[in-house]
Amino acid sequence: MSAVLKIPPLSAEDYLLQERNAVTKSEFHDGQIIAMTGASRQHNLITVNISRELSIQLKKRPCESYINDMRVKALNANNYYYPDIVVVFGTPHFAEDALMDTLLNPSVIVEVLSPSTEAYDRGEKFARYRKIDSLQTYLLVAQDQPMIEHYERIGAVWQLSESVGLDACVELASIDCRLSLAEVYDKVLDLPETP
Repeated sequence: MSAVLKIPPLSAEDYLLQERNAVTKSEFHDGQIIAMTGASRQHNLITVNISRELSIQLKKRPCESYINDMRVKALNANNYYYPDIVVVFGTPHFAEDALMDTLLNPSVIVEVLSPSTEAYDRGEKFARYRKIDSLQTYLLVAQDQPMIEHYERIGAVWQLSESVGLDACVELASIDCRLSLAEVYDKVLDLPETP
């Protein structure tokens, strides 16, 4: 979740210096700081459930997954993000510094949708994520119903498929993993019944 703070534009270098010393996280979009806000109970449960499922499947494979705090930079854009979940297939590459806190080559990015960020996650943020050459899969996960929108890069085209209902699954070909919506929404209460 995030909220725009109106301040004068910063350079990427100034943002990183400020961010690494900050108490709270902020994303960076073309000179503007986007403050990250707290997430709901459902958002946290869904994020942890997806992370758990991916971690189990990626064990002993040449992949790493990160949750919430791994900053991602789009090399072809002046932007830094904190995806809810990010997976890198193969060797992770980091920005040119010893801190290894800014990933450059994500394979999969997962965003759990929130009312305050849904339009941004679908629109401008996804447009910027698409500039990351290594990115193959982008998932948008609903909080209010069991539904995952799965965008997969096929050549130069992004193809959308939807998985709806607790009996559905999402196949992540780019990392050879499978997400069951029943597991993704485990312990997430008050979901509407699916037909």
